[in-house]
Amino acid sequence: MREFLRRGGRDKAGLDDLARRVAEKRRELAQKHNLDGTLAEIRELLDKAVLEERKQLARDTEMDDGDRALAEMQLDNLPPGPAAAVDELSDYTWQSPQARADFEKIKDLLGREMLDQRFAGMKKALENATDADREAINEMLGDLNELLESHRAGTDSPEDFDDFMEKHGEFFPENPQDIDELLDALAQRGAAAQRMRNSMTQEQRDELDALAQQAFGSPDLMDALSQLDGNLQALRPGENWGGLERMDGEQGLGLGDGTGVFQDLADLDSLAEQLAQTHNGAGLDDLDLEKLTKQLGDEAGVDARTLQQLEKALRDSGTMKRGSDGSLKLTPKAMRELGKALLRDVAATLSGRGGNRDIRQAGAAGERSGATREWAFGDTEPWDVTRTITNALTRTASARDVGSGAGSRVRIEIGDVEVQETEARTQACVALLVDTSFSMAMENRWVPMKRTALALHTLITSRFRGDELQMIGFGRHAEVMEIEQLVGLDAQWDKGTNLHHALMLANRHFRKHPNMQPVLLIVTDGEPTSHLEPGGDVYFNYPPDPLTVAYAVRELDNSMRLGAHTTFFRLGDDPGLARFIDSMATRVGGNVVAPDADDLGAAVVGSYLGSRRSGGHFGGFDGGGFSAGSDFDGMFGRGWY
Repeated sequence: MREFLRRGGRDKAGLDDLARRVAEKRRELAQKHNLDGTLAEIRELLDKAVLEERKQLARDTEMDDGDRALAEMQLDNLPPGPAAAVDELSDYTWQSPQARADFEKIKDLLGREMLDQRFAGMKKALENATDADREAINEMLGDLNELLESHRAGTDSPEDFDDFMEKHGEFFPENPQDIDELLDALAQRGAAAQRMRNSMTQEQRDELDALAQQAFGSPDLMDALSQLDGNLQALRPGENWGGLERMDGEQGLGLGDGTGVFQDLADLDSLAEQLAQTHNGAGLDDLDLEKLTKQLGDEAGVDARTLQQLEKALRDSGTMKRGSDGSLKLTPKAMRELGKALLRDVAATLSGRGGNRDIRQAGAAGERSGATREWAFGDTEPWDVTRTITNALTRTASARDVGSGAGSRVRIEIGDVEVQETEARTQACVALLVDTSFSMAMENRWVPMKRTALALHTLITSRFRGDELQMIGFGRHAEVMEIEQLVGLDAQWDKGTNLHHALMLANRHFRKHPNMQPVLLIVTDGEPTSHLEPGGDVYFNYPPDPLTVAYAVRELDNSMRLGAHTTFFRLGDDPGLARFIDSMATRVGGNVVAPDADDLGAAVVGSYLGSRRSGGHFGGFDGGGFSAGSDFDGMFGRGWY
């Protein structure tokens, strides 16, 4: 399910695809733009004004030659930086009305850009603004700073916010419902504006700071905006005020548009974190669908909503749950159902193999002895139907004879039930060793390994409860694992196959149960490449170090001395691995099975059942036939699951 949520289905995107599109859009924004847009627009207006002025000076025949020469000298010696040039021309007497208008546009542009950084859409709204419009802006900024300072001091009231919005609501298309919503909107854009400033070069910042004093013809606007930034940073310190971004594309961004891009970048960063699902307590409910739809479009929002609904349905049905770390986990109910389904798959695989099948229904503990006994709690032996019905008839007839008033109907009661006795069979102490090394994940053997472990666990816990199963995963080191841990284990990317450590843990399991028959099942696709040093450190080397092999052989000999019946399940066609496994099995009188990954579960379950039926001799499973006997056929033949 984790794989499905991450990869998606045939027609639906998964989390990974959405995350890829988020990363692509973020990269596109960063590579497409640069932060010189406002300065470039100012340079263009300045060059246009100077050119128009030069044309006017050349055409004006009535102008005094000395005045013309002085004006041309001033234009010829303008500083190279736009801020210094604008300052130089602030007292210049323009001869061209068009040049004067273009120069005044610079101050107007700066004011609108500065406001657009803090209030989205203000640049367009204030195009061709009048003095009355500018006065309304200054009044709004003054009232806003007064409201925020009262809020910082804790002296404001909801009525103060309502009065402010009634008076200046036209400047806030977001339509905030309270002062906190207003603060969130302003702080997010203000922080984006600050990150844009941080991302500029020092030269760009110096130019804009100098030019800002000319905005709307006075420094009053910048003073009000600086006060606003201070209030917002104090009230929303958790916003990212200190980040920066490298922007080296071809398309220049103005201050307002650039702030919008930096807001988009912040949204994309937030979405990337939500889609990664890596923090504790993460869940698909964390996805901001509105933000995702805004950034990637309606289709992405629908895909994400579908994944959310699927996860919710699985949680509500009791199939999946979120762990404390945010990871998806199977519930016990789902584990049982999945285990039964896997056993049904194993049954279908084994039943389809060649060879005779004994379809008698055997008892759980062994072969029938011919005797019967009264049923007792915990018995799993099959009923003796004839004896059970006879007991019920006899009891009913006796009741009528003594005038009990019983009717003619016969009912079976607990005391009537007799079961068929079976021969006693030795309990098994089973150790399943599964390779969890890097190669198992690389060769697509990870899921078959989990399916195998769950199928065997389900079989033993539901059918052979007297057996003791321990599952041991071994990669760079080995670890005893509960079935939930093994089934939920993500692919391991550490190199190393520590068969030595795994055998040590298996032998410890066998010694804890000295009266049981040890059964050792080893699933691996590689030779041992790591072992435990005497001090507990892990040693790794590839190709396999002779000392590593010697340690593994020593522990395998210990298993043999404990009486373990060993079967190796070799995955892959590596000749070196085949020689090693064959020699290890020969050394301890064990078996080697080389199944395909899809047949691994049938191979392991078949060998386990074969060992139980033959009382210490493993049934054969060579990929083409199965002779584990009637235990398996009987269980699946009568639908015990």
